[in-house]
Amino acid sequence: MAYTITLIPGDGTGPEITAAARRVIDATGVDIDWEVHEAGVDVMDKYGTPLPEEVLESIRRNKIALKGPITTPIGKGFRSVNVALRKELNLYACLRPCKYYPGIRSKYQDVDLVVVRENTEDLYAGVEYDLGTEEAKKIIDMSEGKIRTDSAISIKPISVTGTRQIVKYAFEYALKNNRKKVTAVAKANIMKFTDGLFFRVAQEVAQDYTGKVEYEERLVDNMCMQLVQKPELYDLLVLPNLYGDILSDLCAGLVGGLGVAPGANIGDDAALFEPTHGSAPKYTGQNKVNPTALILSGMLMLRYMGEKAAADRLENAVAKVIAAGKDVTYDMKPDRDDPTAVGTSQMADAIIAAMG
Repeated sequence: MAYTITLIPGDGTGPEITAAARRVIDATGVDIDWEVHEAGVDVMDKYGTPLPEEVLESIRRNKIALKGPITTPIGKGFRSVNVALRKELNLYACLRPCKYYPGIRSKYQDVDLVVVRENTEDLYAGVEYDLGTEEAKKIIDMSEGKIRTDSAISIKPISVTGTRQIVKYAFEYALKNNRKKVTAVAKANIMKFTDGLFFRVAQEVAQDYTGKVEYEERLVDNMCMQLVQKPELYDLLVLPNLYGDILSDLCAGLVGGLGVAPGANIGDDAALFEPTHGSAPKYTGQNKVNPTALILSGMLMLRYMGEKAAADRLENAVAKVIAAGKDVTYDMKPDRDDPTAVGTSQMADAIIAAMG
């Protein structure tokens, strides 16, 4: 069966690692017709936007996309293309597996966690008002002195609908992937209405899975400590948007960093697969950056497509190359200045060879 998949190379080092990942995925033997579309800072002058409408149309049509990293300006410029894609396509579930592969430099071994992050609301909903705006002033007035008059304002919406669908997704994922426990994470002791709602709805959903999947709750600050001290006690975490963003990076740190952390954004009508790291523009064109995270995102994509054998073959090949430690990029060497480190393309070559 042939698949048509939208491919978004991204910007910065995105095109390099996307080319490498594409070759590895093609080497699995799955028949894919890649429909390539541009997005990101590099196409602003050409399209007047970092996210041309044709990109969204392609993903809506093909239902599946693989995306390289795209730069998000900090504190200025356009809002995140990554966030816009998730909102426009209602990709409400962000899936971030964090699995240790032998050979990776880490203080931890045998870590195998999955973070399921709500993707469409919370403080990332984009309901934000700048200092001095009429909207900010109205909210400040409504606060009856709780908010300083020189404040910018962000609104944190947590809905029953959004919470129910993300927690249900987490439990269904746990059932399908032999995960034994779901841990809901929030800060309900302080944010009693928003995070309190997240826990209340999660408890309701959990009742449908009694006897099938264990359920528990943790406060987010305590969860951070627990993950650093004893990550082996946890299996699948489900969190609101902001906490999920932060803890998914923490969990990636347990298994070697963002360079080996894949990601998926999944909705009812489409799915987008991407690495969790940024675009590293200072390394653009140097054939230097680690392609593992995007290649493993391709592995998640193949699993989503039902191509389990191909996904297993790809993951096993990645694991072999990492364990051997020879044909890996500089960041995966014990000494980052090791002259035997290979480039992005060469690591992809080694993974393809390991697939036989």
